[in-house]
Amino acid sequence: MKKILFVCVENSCRSQMAEAFAHINGGEKLGAYSAGSKASGKVNDKAIMAMQALGYDLNTHHSKSLQEIPNIDYDYAIMMGCGDECPDVRAKQRLDWAIPDPKNMQPLDFHKVRDMIETRVSVLLQATGSK
Repeated sequence: MKKILFVCVENSCRSQMAEAFAHINGGEKLGAYSAGSKASGKVNDKAIMAMQALGYDLNTHHSKSLQEIPNIDYDYAIMMGCGDECPDVRAKQRLDWAIPDPKNMQPLDFHKVRDMIETRVSVLLQATGSK
């Protein structure tokens, strides 16, 4: 089973949606996790609504710090675009997707970022044989 960690600063939008798409598309072939380098403690309401529009309930998630995730070696650590604010985590491969932070965007632009995340997660899962 591949283990993928999605990291952003607050763990309230981008990394939460990426984790959700990994669960949706990877199923039991994948261990998907998300965390924030400075977790906000709350999943963004816009992210919840954006995922509800696709039939996924992000209310079941909560914002977590890097200290709250399993202390394991990840196959992939995906940085969502927070640059040097994301500390190193133990991972065989690290990628930075440089996705803009949508938290202050209007719904249409927020959905574009959500869709970008969905596409990137899908491509990653196909490449890793997790889809």
